Amino acid sequence: MEYQEFFDYIEPIILQDELAKFLGVNKTGILEITYVDIVKTAGHSCGTVAGAYLSALLGLKALFGEELPKRGEIKVELKRAPKEENAGVVGCVLSNITGATTDYGFGGIPTGAFNRRELLFYEADIQTDIRFTRIDTEESVGINYHPKLVVNPMKILMSAIGPEATEEDKESFPRRFQEMVQTLFKNKELVIEIIR
Repeated sequence: MEYQEFFDYIEPIILQDELAKFLGVNKTGILEITYVDIVKTAGHSCGTVAGAYLSALLGLKALFGEELPKRGEIKVELKRAPKEENAGVVGCVLSNITGATTDYGFGGIPTGAFNRRELLFYEADIQTDIRFTRIDTEESVGINYHPKLVVNPMKILMSAIGPEATEEDKESFPRRFQEMVQTLFKNKELVIEIIR
């Protein structure tokens, strides 16, 4: 698949997934999720998808420290409703990474282990955009995403579809849009705020 070269330089998210180990995906249950994986799932790369990926990357590091995050054992809460400010896109990305789902995911084996349902919540009563909670320790971290500190996605979009957009503006839009996404990754510590 052809894609932007900078995707290859984005840090992957490494997790431990006991369900993957149990079902024989590999011997260790260690999974690596890349930004390319998420782009394939979402079907596109944009500020929202990048922000969700960065929220998981930095938020899970803050929550688990030196340990590998335990996929399927993380509660994910979003402040907004699925249709509000593309929170549904964020939820899908975070579900893909953490394994958390609302009521549609894997319900577990007969012993009750490996259940992925009721771990993803929208319209949560939280003070941050996103909150991750470890099921084992009940420790939490909140995450806020501030893309407008470094880019203006709507301005770039309007430059291609607005009434004053030239043919050159339209032709250069895909390149300029992905440069905007790359800027977000280059400034990840600035656009992602971790609240403990």
